[in-house]
Amino acid sequence: MSKIRNVAIVGPSLSGKTTLLEAILFATGAIGRKGSVKDGNTVGDSAPEARERQTSTEVSAARCQFGDLTFNLIDCPGSVEFLAEARNALIGVDAAIVVFEPVIERATTVAPILRFLDEHAIPHMVFVNKMDRTATLMRDLLPAMQEVSETPLLVTQVPIRDGEPVTGYVDLITEEAYEWEDGKASHTIAMPDSVKGREAEARTILLEALADFDDALLEKLLEDQQPSTDEVVADLRLGFSQARIAPVLIGSAEHENGVRRLLQEIADWVPEPETTAAARIGDGPAAAQVLKTYNTPHGGKLSLARVWRGTIRDGETVNGERIGGIYHLMGAQQNKTDSAEAGDIVAFGRLEHARTGDTLQVGDHAPEAAGALPRASPLPRLYGLAIHAAKRDDEVKLSTALARIHDEDPAIEAEQDSDLHQLVLWGQGDMHLNVTMAKMASRYGVSVVPGKPRVPYREAIRKGVTQHGRFKRQTGGSGMFGDVHITIKPLPRGTGFEFRNAVTGGAIPKQYIPAVEAGVKEYLAQGPLGFPVVDLAVEVFDGKYHDVDSNDMAFKLAARVAMSEGMPQCSPVLLEPVLLVHIHVPSGATSRAQQVVTARRGQILGFEAREGWKGWDTVAAHMPQAEILDLVSELRSLSQGVASFDAVFDHLQELSGRPAEQVIEERKGQLEAA
Repeated sequence: MSKIRNVAIVGPSLSGKTTLLEAILFATGAIGRKGSVKDGNTVGDSAPEARERQTSTEVSAARCQFGDLTFNLIDCPGSVEFLAEARNALIGVDAAIVVFEPVIERATTVAPILRFLDEHAIPHMVFVNKMDRTATLMRDLLPAMQEVSETPLLVTQVPIRDGEPVTGYVDLITEEAYEWEDGKASHTIAMPDSVKGREAEARTILLEALADFDDALLEKLLEDQQPSTDEVVADLRLGFSQARIAPVLIGSAEHENGVRRLLQEIADWVPEPETTAAARIGDGPAAAQVLKTYNTPHGGKLSLARVWRGTIRDGETVNGERIGGIYHLMGAQQNKTDSAEAGDIVAFGRLEHARTGDTLQVGDHAPEAAGALPRASPLPRLYGLAIHAAKRDDEVKLSTALARIHDEDPAIEAEQDSDLHQLVLWGQGDMHLNVTMAKMASRYGVSVVPGKPRVPYREAIRKGVTQHGRFKRQTGGSGMFGDVHITIKPLPRGTGFEFRNAVTGGAIPKQYIPAVEAGVKEYLAQGPLGFPVVDLAVEVFDGKYHDVDSNDMAFKLAARVAMSEGMPQCSPVLLEPVLLVHIHVPSGATSRAQQVVTARRGQILGFEAREGWKGWDTVAAHMPQAEILDLVSELRSLSQGVASFDAVFDHLQELSGRPAEQVIEERKGQLEAA
């Protein structure tokens, strides 16, 4: 069996994940001195953007030894805006440590990550951090956390308190009491009388939960027999590896309290890589999966990958590309190695075509879709900014930078909207895009100017009109002559555009009719209000031509004259796009989310329990596209940062009054400036 254990450290922002990683590395001797997030010298959060903000912005990998085992540790960002980073990394680990603060009100903040772990049956344990400075009781905290977890949370340690502060714990497996000692391993003490009653009750709950999948243990409990420590450990390991239970441990990463016990539980409970691989991938050539992509300033592209099958050596070809180095990462530090065995997590150098989530297979061709490993599903776009290069000469550099950043973070997408003549940068929130723009400036030398994205307004007409249009020009020699009579009529919303030829008697020769249609369509690109026109029919029914001077261009221009003179008489009306929006929020925030919808001119269609999410609701609504540009920011402010939404175009509806006037005035200014 492999001596490797692959573990991700996840949890909400400010829970202390990076501090826990630092404590683990120090306790195992992987580093000689602990850094701190405040001082910006931790192994994790090595990116300049993370250190500047004192929060994780991308996945960090590290490695340490514990006994005869090697732990590959992946520190994941906690902000929901960087959730895609964590999801991509979790696909490649054997288990996760969910770090959480003992604050009951923040229990909902861990819901998105717990849901992903539950959905993918990834074994996980909970480490309740900062227990040395809290008065919160576990019996109050646990129900709040269980409310957002499908997997049963199982307390394995009972806190020992000296007044309010926690000074140690009782291990429910061995029934031994330990007192914490800052920077050192805990030492055993006699179990205080004050905790004996709570310990007995908690241990009974623990054993009864384990008996749910161990008939032998159930029989012992029914006969009032106590199982041995080895039996309890075996059942915990089984339940954990099958993701049927999530053990809960306590500690303080800052002072290394409980960290060494956590390390022992990783060694005892986390399944071997072979166990995880057996459920994910069958036989075949050596294969790996990319969990994260880095574009480093000096070393080029690095693909952090989990090796699922076989041995991959430096210089071998995967998916038709030659590996340019294999490295074990310690934050920003790269330690070269010659090969990577099944179960290991390493970084492959210079695989230019490898993308996050890709399956890498030894050979000249990428795996067929049927042989590719499952990847984390993409998250919906939530927040966008229109951007352009601060310097016109940087347009090419901007395209290159955006491609590389999308390579590193697939949740960042750039979309060129040719209709609105804008480049929109999409992501998961304001901080997500700010970090991205900072990367473009510092790593790729491209500064961008952000702005509010334009909304694809349209215009239509309320009534019809018959209009004559003539274009005549005589400049000596052959002239230009075109004459048309058209009827413009409104169509039902959503119909689009229709063109009809009703000319009889050869008033306009047939060869000129397509030119008339082309002239009409050209005009419709910008109607009297300044926006594309939809939902109308134009019929040409009469006209005149000249044997010498008539041509396609003359009739095209005549049609434009007729449209430009006739359309303002048709009572043009502004249309705004309305989206079908599904807002996902904790149930306690549902009513406030509905108020947000109403305040943003939305129409609530109803709400129901969110499928598969305990304690969450989904609110369905129709909302104008103009009102959702910063919707996620307001939703997160009322939901402790965890709400999200998805939206699709539904229909166009009329916009009138002062809001319409403001849109038209703004458009007029844009056209004049252009």
